[in-house]
Amino acid sequence: MKTGRESKEQKRESKVENKGQVETPPSTPAAPKCSCQGRIWRWFASKTVRHATAMRKHVHRMVCAQRDLLTPLALQSVSGSVEELHTAVCSGAKKQELLKRMEELETAANKWLRPYPNASWRENVEVLLVALAVAMGIRTFFLQPFKIPTGSMQPTLFGVTHDNLMEKPDFRIPTGLVRVREWFQGISYVDVTAKNDGTLDRVGAPLRLLILNIKQTLWIGGVPQTIWFPPDYGAPPGGTLESRAELRHRHEFRKGEQVVRLKVQSGDHLFVDRFTYNFRKPARGEIIVFETTGTPIPQQDTFYIKRLVGLGGESIQIGNDRHLIIDGQRLSASTPHFENVYFFNPKLPPEDSHYSGHLNQFVASQYHRGLLAPEFPDQATVHDIPPEHYMVMGDNTVNSLDSRSWGEFSASKVIGKSYFVYWPITSRFGWGHR
Repeated sequence: MKTGRESKEQKRESKVENKGQVETPPSTPAAPKCSCQGRIWRWFASKTVRHATAMRKHVHRMVCAQRDLLTPLALQSVSGSVEELHTAVCSGAKKQELLKRMEELETAANKWLRPYPNASWRENVEVLLVALAVAMGIRTFFLQPFKIPTGSMQPTLFGVTHDNLMEKPDFRIPTGLVRVREWFQGISYVDVTAKNDGTLDRVGAPLRLLILNIKQTLWIGGVPQTIWFPPDYGAPPGGTLESRAELRHRHEFRKGEQVVRLKVQSGDHLFVDRFTYNFRKPARGEIIVFETTGTPIPQQDTFYIKRLVGLGGESIQIGNDRHLIIDGQRLSASTPHFENVYFFNPKLPPEDSHYSGHLNQFVASQYHRGLLAPEFPDQATVHDIPPEHYMVMGDNTVNSLDSRSWGEFSASKVIGKSYFVYWPITSRFGWGHR
């Protein structure tokens, strides 16, 4: 039998043992997991179940974020409401029961949780960041937008082209629905008339916002004149307003005199497939996009688009009949992807922006086309392509800077292949250009 003294001593010893122990604060319960059968189909079938599930997850995230700021009573109250709603969902409760539990959870959350400042801004920023992350992921691993910088792939893919209307005084710039239709076809007009007497002092570069040209300013006699939403003039050096409109600095203009009257056809904009080549190597004839950094190409730190003609380990020649010869085999219009390239009349001279085959330097000199193919001076020249390297050529054979000039480049520089032309809405829209 225990005496009162012994009982007091035991209590005293218990206090000594517990002395110094710190009471552990209540922790945030883990997100409840549901293992009940049938919940998935109920989620699809019932809007209320979906709403309840989203609400429970949202409140649980807020509890986790604010657990250090909540009192034990607040934490217990809100977490209990979260668990009750979860149980109701898993047990297949009726709609009215779910609505009741949702109302209780909302009441508890409004009572105990602290509202976020600028909640609408936070939500919009969160949505924007998610959208940007998804867009960057798609651009990096699947589809990357690309615009044709030059005319080297014409007529398969067009770069920016123009028509100087100063030479056509009778031409009337369209308005109304005709103008709208031409806009969808990528056609823009630049029409500037001098506001005062004076000389053309300078032409400013277009002011850009993301991918759009907002405005461009030129000065005549010290007076600025603004062109709103100017078109894309293309790649340098010819891709400027001065070059397209043949403007000359210090040229004298009179008030009311026409300064610029220009029609600009937008270059093709397309998506580049960055996914396919992760599983297979590029095939001959495919239109590929590659970076020029670290290649023999004079213009560095940019991207080119050309047709792949030679693979690593092959020998390539350009015959005087304007056909490629790969390992002794002549390519023709029956070769996949070369149906249009070699569908030309050999009796006609090669033309700019027309399918005319491929020119070596000997043939180019006969037609006074300049130094096009120093790597292929004649048809007897055989170029051996090293392993893991490619050679490419433009479809516009009389106006293309390609492997005929700078040789091969590493296969590691390939970004992807041409996939889909999404702008402008012309005959090349879609997949047909390939």
